[in-house]
Amino acid sequence: MRRALLVFLAISVGLVLLLMAPRAFKDFSRHPLAGPTLDQLEYAEVSFLNGDLRLGGMMFLPDGEGPFPAAVLIRGSGPSRRDHTWYLIIAQELQSKGIAILLPDKRGSEQSGGDWRDTSLEELATDTEAAFRYATQVPAIDPQRIGLLGMSQGGWIAPVAASNNPDVSFVVSMSGAGVTTDEQLLFEEINNIEEIGTYRFVAKLVAPITVRGIKQRDTWRALAGFDPMMYWAKVYAPVFAAFGEGDRSVPVDESVQRFEALPYDITLRIYPDGGHGLTDPDTGRVQQSYLDDLIAFVSSATSQ
Repeated sequence: MRRALLVFLAISVGLVLLLMAPRAFKDFSRHPLAGPTLDQLEYAEVSFLNGDLRLGGMMFLPDGEGPFPAAVLIRGSGPSRRDHTWYLIIAQELQSKGIAILLPDKRGSEQSGGDWRDTSLEELATDTEAAFRYATQVPAIDPQRIGLLGMSQGGWIAPVAASNNPDVSFVVSMSGAGVTTDEQLLFEEINNIEEIGTYRFVAKLVAPITVRGIKQRDTWRALAGFDPMMYWAKVYAPVFAAFGEGDRSVPVDESVQRFEALPYDITLRIYPDGGHGLTDPDTGRVQQSYLDDLIAFVSSATSQ
Protein backbone atom coordinates (compact mmCIF):
# COMPACT_ATOMS: atom_id res chain seq x y z
CA MET A 1 0.00 0.00 0.00
CA ARG A 2 2.77 2.38 0.95
CA ARG A 3 4.66 1.55 -2.21
CA ALA A 4 1.59 2.23 -4.33
CA LEU A 5 1.16 5.59 -2.62
CA LEU A 6 4.78 6.51 -3.29
CA VAL A 7 4.40 5.54 -6.93
CA PHE A 8 1.23 7.66 -7.18
CA LEU A 9 2.98 10.65 -5.59
CA ALA A 10 5.98 10.24 -7.87
CA ILE A 11 3.76 10.15 -10.95
CA SER A 12 1.80 13.18 -9.72
CA VAL A 13 4.96 15.19 -9.09
CA GLY A 14 6.27 14.15 -12.49
CA LEU A 15 3.10 15.34 -14.20
CA VAL A 16 3.24 18.67 -12.37
CA LEU A 17 6.87 19.16 -13.37
CA LEU A 18 6.05 18.22 -16.94
CA LEU A 19 3.18 20.67 -17.16
CA MET A 20 5.29 23.39 -15.55
CA ALA A 21 8.23 22.72 -17.87
CA PRO A 22 7.45 25.60 -20.27
CA ARG A 23 8.40 28.05 -17.50
CA ALA A 24 12.02 27.02 -18.10
CA PHE A 25 12.10 28.24 -21.68
CA LYS A 26 9.20 30.66 -22.18
CA ASP A 27 9.79 34.35 -21.56
CA PHE A 28 6.76 36.64 -21.73
CA SER A 29 8.50 39.59 -20.10
CA ARG A 30 8.74 43.04 -21.65
CA HIS A 31 10.66 46.14 -20.65
CA PRO A 32 8.66 48.35 -18.24
CA LEU A 33 6.72 51.15 -19.90
CA ALA A 34 8.87 54.26 -20.36
CA GLY A 35 7.58 57.80 -20.80
CA PRO A 36 6.93 61.18 -19.17
CA THR A 37 5.78 61.73 -15.61
CA LEU A 38 2.77 63.89 -14.84
CA ASP A 39 4.89 66.71 -13.38
CA GLN A 40 6.71 67.02 -16.72
CA LEU A 41 3.52 67.96 -18.57
CA GLU A 42 1.45 71.13 -18.61
CA TYR A 43 -2.28 70.70 -18.13
CA ALA A 44 -5.32 72.36 -16.59
CA GLU A 45 -7.85 70.84 -14.20
CA VAL A 46 -11.31 70.51 -15.72
CA SER A 47 -14.71 69.47 -14.44
CA PHE A 48 -17.97 68.75 -16.26
CA LEU A 49 -21.31 67.02 -15.78
CA ASN A 50 -22.89 63.90 -17.20
CA GLY A 51 -26.42 64.45 -15.94
CA ASP A 52 -26.04 64.69 -12.16
CA LEU A 53 -22.64 62.96 -12.19
CA ARG A 54 -19.64 65.27 -11.89
CA LEU A 55 -16.52 64.13 -13.71
CA GLY A 56 -13.01 65.52 -13.48
CA GLY A 57 -10.07 65.40 -15.82
CA MET A 58 -7.05 67.08 -17.35
CA MET A 59 -6.89 69.34 -20.40
CA PHE A 60 -3.60 69.41 -22.31
CA LEU A 61 -3.44 72.41 -24.64
CA PRO A 62 -0.63 72.95 -27.17
CA ASP A 63 1.53 76.04 -27.23
CA GLY A 64 0.38 78.87 -29.48
CA GLU A 65 -2.99 80.21 -30.44
CA GLY A 66 -5.98 78.03 -31.22
CA PRO A 67 -8.46 76.95 -32.00
CA PHE A 68 -6.83 73.52 -32.01
CA PRO A 69 -8.08 70.12 -33.13
CA ALA A 70 -8.62 67.85 -30.15
CA ALA A 71 -8.95 64.26 -29.00
CA VAL A 72 -10.92 62.94 -26.05
CA LEU A 73 -8.89 60.05 -24.63
CA ILE A 74 -10.83 57.08 -23.23
CA ARG A 75 -9.15 54.98 -20.58
CA GLY A 76 -8.94 51.21 -20.33
CA SER A 77 -10.33 48.80 -17.74
CA GLY A 78 -10.20 49.24 -13.99
CA PRO A 79 -9.80 52.50 -12.07
CA SER A 80 -7.80 55.33 -13.61
CA ARG A 81 -4.66 57.03 -12.35
CA ARG A 82 -3.60 60.41 -13.62
CA ASP A 83 0.06 59.42 -13.51
CA HIS A 84 -0.38 56.33 -15.71
CA THR A 85 2.49 56.52 -18.20
CA TRP A 86 0.66 54.96 -21.15
CA TYR A 87 -1.91 57.75 -21.36
CA LEU A 88 0.65 60.46 -20.68
CA ILE A 89 2.78 59.27 -23.60
CA ILE A 90 -0.12 59.76 -25.99
CA ALA A 91 -1.11 63.08 -24.40
CA GLN A 92 2.45 64.41 -24.67
CA GLU A 93 2.81 63.34 -28.31
CA LEU A 94 -0.47 64.91 -29.42
CA GLN A 95 0.09 68.08 -27.40
CA SER A 96 3.55 68.55 -28.90
CA LYS A 97 2.08 68.27 -32.41
CA GLY A 98 -0.58 70.94 -31.93
CA ILE A 99 -3.48 68.70 -30.91
CA ALA A 100 -5.36 69.33 -27.66
CA ILE A 101 -6.24 66.42 -25.38
CA LEU A 102 -9.01 66.01 -22.87
CA LEU A 103 -8.18 63.11 -20.55
CA PRO A 104 -11.13 62.52 -18.22
CA ASP A 105 -10.81 60.68 -14.93
CA LYS A 106 -12.78 57.44 -15.16
CA ARG A 107 -15.93 57.53 -13.05
CA GLY A 108 -15.13 56.53 -9.49
CA SER A 109 -11.45 57.52 -9.90
CA GLU A 110 -9.42 60.61 -9.02
CA GLN A 111 -11.80 63.62 -9.26
CA SER A 112 -14.75 61.80 -10.87
CA GLY A 113 -17.83 60.65 -9.00
CA GLY A 114 -19.73 57.44 -9.59
CA ASP A 115 -18.46 53.87 -9.73
CA TRP A 116 -17.08 52.13 -12.81
CA ARG A 117 -17.33 48.66 -11.27
CA ASP A 118 -21.04 48.12 -11.91
CA THR A 119 -21.30 50.29 -15.01
CA SER A 120 -21.86 48.95 -18.52
CA LEU A 121 -19.73 50.00 -21.46
CA GLU A 122 -22.76 51.75 -22.93
CA GLU A 123 -23.14 53.80 -19.75
CA LEU A 124 -19.41 54.59 -19.65
CA ALA A 125 -19.80 55.85 -23.21
CA THR A 126 -22.17 58.54 -21.92
CA ASP A 127 -19.25 59.89 -19.86
CA THR A 128 -17.24 60.14 -23.07
CA GLU A 129 -20.15 61.90 -24.77
CA ALA A 130 -20.28 64.39 -21.89
CA ALA A 131 -16.53 64.97 -22.23
CA PHE A 132 -16.96 65.58 -25.96
CA ARG A 133 -19.70 68.14 -25.31
CA TYR A 134 -17.48 69.88 -22.76
CA ALA A 135 -14.60 70.04 -25.24
CA THR A 136 -16.79 71.79 -27.80
CA GLN A 137 -17.25 74.65 -25.31
CA VAL A 138 -13.53 75.23 -24.72
CA PRO A 139 -12.53 78.45 -26.57
CA ALA A 140 -9.09 77.10 -27.51
CA ILE A 141 -10.60 74.04 -29.24
CA ASP A 142 -12.22 73.96 -32.67
CA PRO A 143 -15.62 72.28 -32.06
CA GLN A 144 -15.65 70.98 -35.64
CA ARG A 145 -12.37 69.07 -35.19
CA ILE A 146 -12.78 66.84 -32.14
CA GLY A 147 -12.37 63.07 -32.17
CA LEU A 148 -12.15 60.11 -29.82
CA LEU A 149 -9.13 57.98 -28.94
CA GLY A 150 -9.96 54.79 -27.04
CA MET A 151 -7.13 52.83 -25.45
CA SER A 152 -7.57 49.13 -24.60
CA GLN A 153 -11.09 48.84 -23.13
CA GLY A 154 -11.54 52.43 -24.30
CA GLY A 155 -11.49 50.95 -27.79
CA TRP A 156 -14.82 49.30 -26.95
CA ILE A 157 -16.29 52.50 -25.55
CA ALA A 158 -15.21 54.76 -28.43
CA PRO A 159 -17.52 53.29 -31.10
CA VAL A 160 -20.50 53.42 -28.74
CA ALA A 161 -19.97 57.14 -28.16
CA ALA A 162 -19.18 57.83 -31.82
CA SER A 163 -22.24 55.95 -33.07
CA ASN A 164 -24.40 58.35 -31.06
CA ASN A 165 -22.69 61.51 -32.28
CA PRO A 166 -22.34 62.46 -35.97
CA ASP A 167 -20.14 65.42 -34.98
CA VAL A 168 -17.19 63.19 -34.00
CA SER A 169 -14.38 63.98 -36.47
CA PHE A 170 -12.39 60.76 -36.09
CA VAL A 171 -12.14 57.61 -33.97
CA VAL A 172 -8.94 55.83 -32.93
CA SER A 173 -8.90 52.39 -31.33
CA MET A 174 -5.52 51.63 -29.75
CA SER A 175 -5.38 47.93 -28.81
CA GLY A 176 -9.15 47.76 -28.59
CA ALA A 177 -10.52 44.27 -29.24
CA GLY A 178 -12.76 43.75 -32.23
CA VAL A 179 -14.29 40.63 -30.67
CA THR A 180 -17.00 40.28 -28.04
CA THR A 181 -16.31 40.64 -24.33
CA ASP A 182 -16.79 36.88 -23.87
CA GLU A 183 -14.27 36.03 -26.59
CA GLN A 184 -11.73 38.51 -25.27
CA LEU A 185 -12.04 37.22 -21.71
CA LEU A 186 -11.40 33.61 -22.75
CA PHE A 187 -8.42 34.60 -24.92
CA GLU A 188 -6.81 36.62 -22.14
CA GLU A 189 -7.45 33.95 -19.52
CA ILE A 190 -5.78 31.29 -21.66
CA ASN A 191 -2.72 33.51 -21.90
CA ASN A 192 -2.76 34.31 -18.18
CA ILE A 193 -2.77 30.61 -17.30
CA GLU A 194 -0.05 29.87 -19.84
CA GLU A 195 2.14 32.59 -18.34
CA ILE A 196 1.89 30.98 -14.91
CA GLY A 197 3.92 28.20 -16.45
CA THR A 198 2.20 25.46 -18.42
CA TYR A 199 1.56 24.28 -21.95
CA ARG A 200 -0.94 26.20 -24.04
CA PHE A 201 -3.11 23.13 -24.62
CA VAL A 202 -3.43 22.75 -20.85
CA ALA A 203 -4.31 26.45 -20.50
CA LYS A 204 -7.05 26.00 -23.12
CA LEU A 205 -8.52 23.15 -21.07
CA VAL A 206 -8.40 25.04 -17.77
CA ALA A 207 -9.46 28.53 -18.94
CA PRO A 208 -13.16 27.77 -19.57
CA ILE A 209 -13.40 26.63 -15.95
CA THR A 210 -11.76 29.73 -14.47
CA VAL A 211 -13.72 31.99 -16.82
CA ARG A 212 -16.97 30.71 -15.34
CA GLY A 213 -15.82 32.00 -11.96
CA ILE A 214 -14.79 35.38 -13.37
CA LYS A 215 -18.21 35.81 -14.95
CA GLN A 216 -19.82 35.69 -11.51
CA ARG A 217 -18.14 38.95 -10.50
CA ASP A 218 -20.14 42.18 -10.56
CA THR A 219 -17.48 43.89 -12.65
CA TRP A 220 -17.89 41.26 -15.36
CA ARG A 221 -21.68 41.22 -15.35
CA ALA A 222 -21.65 44.87 -16.42
CA LEU A 223 -19.61 43.91 -19.51
CA ALA A 224 -21.20 40.60 -20.49
CA GLY A 225 -22.60 40.13 -23.98
CA PHE A 226 -21.04 43.25 -25.50
CA ASP A 227 -20.22 43.15 -29.22
CA PRO A 228 -18.25 46.20 -30.41
CA MET A 229 -18.97 45.54 -34.08
CA MET A 230 -22.63 46.41 -33.54
CA TYR A 231 -21.44 49.95 -32.85
CA TRP A 232 -18.49 50.14 -35.23
CA ALA A 233 -20.94 49.45 -38.07
CA LYS A 234 -22.71 52.71 -37.19
CA VAL A 235 -19.56 54.89 -37.15
CA TYR A 236 -19.04 57.02 -40.23
CA ALA A 237 -16.13 59.18 -39.09
CA PRO A 238 -12.62 58.17 -40.23
CA VAL A 239 -11.39 55.19 -38.17
CA PHE A 240 -7.84 54.12 -37.25
CA ALA A 241 -7.52 50.72 -35.54
CA ALA A 242 -4.04 49.91 -34.23
CA PHE A 243 -2.83 46.59 -32.81
CA GLY A 244 0.43 45.22 -31.48
CA GLU A 245 1.72 41.87 -32.69
CA GLY A 246 1.89 39.43 -29.79
CA ASP A 247 -0.86 41.15 -27.78
CA ARG A 248 -1.79 38.69 -25.03
CA SER A 249 -4.94 40.56 -24.01
CA VAL A 250 -6.54 41.04 -27.43
CA PRO A 251 -6.90 38.39 -30.17
CA VAL A 252 -5.35 40.46 -32.94
CA ASP A 253 -6.04 38.23 -35.95
CA GLU A 254 -9.72 37.79 -35.11
CA SER A 255 -10.08 41.50 -34.35
CA VAL A 256 -8.50 42.49 -37.66
CA GLN A 257 -10.83 40.16 -39.57
CA ARG A 258 -13.88 41.81 -38.02
CA PHE A 259 -12.64 45.32 -38.69
CA GLU A 260 -11.95 44.36 -42.30
CA ALA A 261 -15.54 43.12 -42.61
CA LEU A 262 -16.99 46.55 -41.77
CA PRO A 263 -18.92 48.24 -44.59
CA TYR A 264 -16.39 51.06 -44.95
CA ASP A 265 -12.65 51.57 -45.33
CA ILE A 266 -10.56 52.07 -42.22
CA THR A 267 -6.91 52.66 -41.45
CA LEU A 268 -5.66 49.39 -39.97
CA ARG A 269 -2.14 48.71 -38.67
CA ILE A 270 -0.40 45.89 -36.79
CA TYR A 271 2.90 46.93 -35.19
CA PRO A 272 5.59 44.21 -35.05
CA ASP A 273 6.18 42.81 -31.56
CA GLY A 274 4.19 45.71 -30.10
CA GLY A 275 2.18 43.78 -27.53
CA HIS A 276 -0.84 45.36 -25.90
CA GLY A 277 0.89 48.70 -25.29
CA LEU A 278 2.31 49.01 -28.85
CA THR A 279 5.71 49.31 -27.23
CA ASP A 280 9.25 48.37 -28.13
CA PRO A 281 9.89 45.29 -25.94
CA ASP A 282 13.52 46.32 -25.38
CA THR A 283 13.01 49.97 -24.43
CA GLY A 284 9.45 50.09 -23.10
CA ARG A 285 8.65 53.11 -25.25
CA VAL A 286 5.54 53.30 -27.42
CA GLN A 287 6.73 52.60 -30.94
CA GLN A 288 7.54 55.77 -32.83
CA SER A 289 6.02 54.33 -35.99
CA TYR A 290 2.65 54.16 -34.23
CA LEU A 291 2.97 57.70 -32.87
CA ASP A 292 3.84 58.97 -36.35
CA ASP A 293 0.88 57.13 -37.86
CA LEU A 294 -1.42 58.49 -35.15
CA ILE A 295 -0.40 62.09 -35.77
CA ALA A 296 -0.71 61.66 -39.53
CA PHE A 297 -4.19 60.16 -39.17
CA VAL A 298 -5.51 62.82 -36.79
CA SER A 299 -4.01 65.61 -38.88
CA SER A 300 -5.61 64.24 -42.04
CA ALA A 301 -8.99 63.66 -40.39
CA THR A 302 -9.11 67.18 -38.96
CA SER A 303 -7.91 68.99 -42.08
CA GLN A 304 -10.99 68.12 -44.12
